[in-house]
Amino acid sequence: MDLSNLQPPKGAKHSKKRVGRGQGSGNGHTAGRGHKGAKSRSGFTFKRGFEGGQMPLHRRMPKRGFHNPFRIEFEVVNIDTLVERFDAGAVITPEALVAAGLVTGNSPIKVLARGDVSKALTVKAHKFSGKAAEKIAAAGGQAEAL
Repeated sequence: MDLSNLQPPKGAKHSKKRVGRGQGSGNGHTAGRGHKGAKSRSGFTFKRGFEGGQMPLHRRMPKRGFHNPFRIEFEVVNIDTLVERFDAGAVITPEALVAAGLVTGNSPIKVLARGDVSKALTVKAHKFSGKAAEKIAAAGGQAEAL
């Protein structure tokens, strides 16, 4: 046995059915397509998601809510976390927060007011809640919006 005499097993290969080639072939006239209707015509294709006339899934599902394409998702950091991780007098930038593992670094950062501030910190972020900015300032630090 070698590559020159390899063959598929008997019955594995068969020629395709040739339809529409005359009455004598047994598959002439309507060529297995039945009578009339869209499926009997040439060039017919089902629409994507067509379910045989049943209401398709994407139309059975209710439409809900509203998606604002302009929404900006902020990464949130709380004051108590900053006090825990950084020393007094530290300048906290988005890069420092990424290095500390508090944010991932691909979204703007918002500082929220959970916890108390006992150290003077300079925090540079994209947004601050009102209370957070007050607490940082009261502790002798600065809240700088980028």
